[in-house]
Amino acid sequence: MPMRTLLLLASAALVCTSLQARAQQAPAAAPASMPRPWMNTALSADARADLLLRQLTLDQKIQLLHGTGDPHDGPEDPHAKDGNSGSGYVPGFPEYGLPGIQMDDSAYGVAYSAGSGRYSTALPSNLGLAATWDPAVAERYGSLIGHELRDQGYNMTLGGGVNLTREPRDGRTFEYLGEDPVLAGTMVGHLIQGVQSAHVIGHIKHYAVNDQESGRHAVSSEISERAARESDLLAFQLGIEIGRPGAVMCSYNRINGVYGCENDFLLKTVLKGDWHYPGFVVSDWLATHSTVHASHAGLDNEEPGNTFFDTKLKAAVTEGSVSTAELDDHVHRVLRSMFAAGIVDDPPQKGVPDVFAHALVAREIAQQSMVLLRNEAHTLPIDTHEVHTLAVIGRNADRGMISGGGSAQVDPPGGNAIGKIDEKDKKADWQRAVWFPDSPLAAIQEHLRSLHESTRVTFNDGSDLAAAAEAARHADVVLVYAYQWQAEGIDLPTLALPDAQDAMIAAVAHANPHTVVVLETGGPVLMQWVHDVAAIVESWYSGSKGADAVADLLFGTVNPGSKLPVTFPLRDQDLPHPALIEPPPASQEDWTDTDRMSRRLLAGLPPFSVRYDEALKVGYKWYDAEKKPVLFPFGFGLSYTTFAYSNLRVEEGSEVTATFTIRNTGARAGEEIAELYSTMPETSGEPPKRLVGWCKLLLQPGEQKTTTVSIPLARFSIWDEAHHGWSVPPGKYALLVGPSSATAALQQTLNLKAEPTGLTPTH
Repeated sequence: MPMRTLLLLASAALVCTSLQARAQQAPAAAPASMPRPWMNTALSADARADLLLRQLTLDQKIQLLHGTGDPHDGPEDPHAKDGNSGSGYVPGFPEYGLPGIQMDDSAYGVAYSAGSGRYSTALPSNLGLAATWDPAVAERYGSLIGHELRDQGYNMTLGGGVNLTREPRDGRTFEYLGEDPVLAGTMVGHLIQGVQSAHVIGHIKHYAVNDQESGRHAVSSEISERAARESDLLAFQLGIEIGRPGAVMCSYNRINGVYGCENDFLLKTVLKGDWHYPGFVVSDWLATHSTVHASHAGLDNEEPGNTFFDTKLKAAVTEGSVSTAELDDHVHRVLRSMFAAGIVDDPPQKGVPDVFAHALVAREIAQQSMVLLRNEAHTLPIDTHEVHTLAVIGRNADRGMISGGGSAQVDPPGGNAIGKIDEKDKKADWQRAVWFPDSPLAAIQEHLRSLHESTRVTFNDGSDLAAAAEAARHADVVLVYAYQWQAEGIDLPTLALPDAQDAMIAAVAHANPHTVVVLETGGPVLMQWVHDVAAIVESWYSGSKGADAVADLLFGTVNPGSKLPVTFPLRDQDLPHPALIEPPPASQEDWTDTDRMSRRLLAGLPPFSVRYDEALKVGYKWYDAEKKPVLFPFGFGLSYTTFAYSNLRVEEGSEVTATFTIRNTGARAGEEIAELYSTMPETSGEPPKRLVGWCKLLLQPGEQKTTTVSIPLARFSIWDEAHHGWSVPPGKYALLVGPSSATAALQQTLNLKAEPTGLTPTH
């Protein structure tokens, strides 16, 4: 990257005159016999991009740097007719063998495909994926999304969200990968690898510190460089190092007073400078605010329209306020990502997805994502020889399971299980809870039939507390399905369950202590009834086959082995910001109307700030540092079997290696996620401990395995603002190994020497 940039700048003076001369010429179709050296697959993506770049006129270059509009956001340009009804479209040049970039939202599946008569598989929410703690599962997840994008004619994803859970009431918590940068960055990196394995441009967002939805177009996230580098930015850095995405999406919010999409520090100094990122920066939709400023700062592509990076950018280049070298760098990055992802050599061909195979994948990933939080007296798995009557209680538990909303929304087959989609506007469900027609009641009944059991199942929707309690009283075991809906554009007022569900659960549990609560949520929730119920399963938003996956876990077809990627606090008051920080009254918008998602959102809103004074203390680091008890700690999760840890041996060198033994002490096979944390020297100014590694082992009953986890020194480093780099602070560390952030089964002391680890270490 640095050498290519130097060569580009060195050659700029030589080619500037000819480029400017060609800029005034209209694009001409290349003859079929014209040599196309950029189609030589033996060349690097950078070399191919440079070869094609030399052929383009100014107008053609500009065409690659913006979208073609969106019906909700203003008039389209003539090229829009060639779009694929997705979220964004950048026209290509068939005469040069260059396809257009067809983008679509695809956080947990290809979004809003029903309007085009297409089918998409809904995977478990991204936070559910993080709960697997399994990079191989993340790649499988991304691969399915990549292949379904191709089946629908798309060649670029708009998924890959990795903003940390600083504010768990954030409406997009379900789209992200939890509160720890090492876990989140690792998982999103492998998700991106999976997407790009299908020859689709990978993507990571929303860069950066875009940690709440309230006032997202006006808020300024105030944070120190060190805090940002060790938290939100570290997650992006790891995701980019591992996944090598073709695009980074800059965010709506301001960061320390400057919009994300024209933030010189974030885009030029950190992303393209320190990290040597070679791909392109695409704006979030309508998040571009200027032409020259944004171009100088490092924005490469404006979406979805052409307000700032079309005629205004051309004029800026012509008059010299944006140099030809800067313009060419933008274009080179777009072209490079297209070649690197393979969309030029292997463009997508529309086809029919393998619906049944993909549904099986969705079910298997859902099985691996669900977290068993409580299981008193071995209530689960349900023993059908002992349990003769089951009561299923919960709103819509007879019809479907809830999903996450906003731009991530995957259309359920047949439409919303609790109401029809507006045929005049297929995106009418933008701010409406959508339930997949995946009935928990039906799944339980089918599971019992498959086991040839005669267990009787009753249903009550829970709306009448007395009736729900009466139904519970006459059952051997009660299954309560509870939900909390989240969506882009709105934050939760509280982590408590909505719609009086806490009172319903309390009434049911009082009537029958053998109550199991299945949570369908986008993130952590409060549980005032936690000690009154026998078992709790966190199923997240579990996707197209979530009801079957839950039944598999409840009846023991699968053994739970997942762990929480976020902390569940006891109270809203225990959060770093007890009250959600919202915009001033003058900037409140009606987010239920998609026409409000327009340019008037970008003008006239009074700015306000969220000061992240908790700084480095995100998630479990906050609760550890403040000594606040929690409901369930980060990394926690139960199993139907038990595990014992022993024989820790730690060795120091160019990296730290930890070798230890895990034994399955229970009666059934199960997976254990062993988590490694390190305390930090008191002089480092760090929270008490941080995650530095983990491993996941499958063990048969009585089996034991010895494993070694290698930990790069960078995992022990802190950001040194004075010296602009990472370094390991000298002093005493304790390496902790155990089943969660709150439980250390093993530990050993380390004495590390001061050591710089650079700007872009392998974390």
